[in-house]
Amino acid sequence: MGGVPNMARAMAHSPAALEGFLALAAALGGGVLPAATQERTALAVSEANGCSYCLSAHTHVAREVAGLPQEEIFAARRGTSADPKEAALLRLAVAVLRSRGRVGEEGIEEARRAGITDPEIVEVIANVARNILTNYLNEALAVDIDIEWPPVTPEEGGERHSAAA
Repeated sequence: MGGVPNMARAMAHSPAALEGFLALAAALGGGVLPAATQERTALAVSEANGCSYCLSAHTHVAREVAGLPQEEIFAARRGTSADPKEAALLRLAVAVLRSRGRVGEEGIEEARRAGITDPEIVEVIANVARNILTNYLNEALAVDIDIEWPPVTPEEGGERHSAAA
């Protein structure tokens, strides 16, 4: 990213937490879900959790690195996509987040009927967990949005901190 993001600086107060986060991020980076899917998931989770820091970071990465058009970035924040498989992956991610993992057999079967494989199901769950960690860390510690990213605020969920706050 060209520097050390403020979130990593905050997480570095616990080298064990930072090491674990970076290892998970690296492992998922080599998984079956493409970067664009992981960014869509991050946007959906961050919107639901009201994390301005992560919305700002992942909007930037989704656009500049994953090459997602603005319409898909907005759609992902709402947990959907114009692409049917991406929409199904995001429905699963939002269901996992909102149910705290209790999607039940029907939720998993719905994902499978939409063409989502078991490895993809597991990685969606892992990506949700990874983003919950960063959302909670950034919100709890009121981490300032890095100046390289235009601030993005959640559409719902009340007041959140931003770089200007």
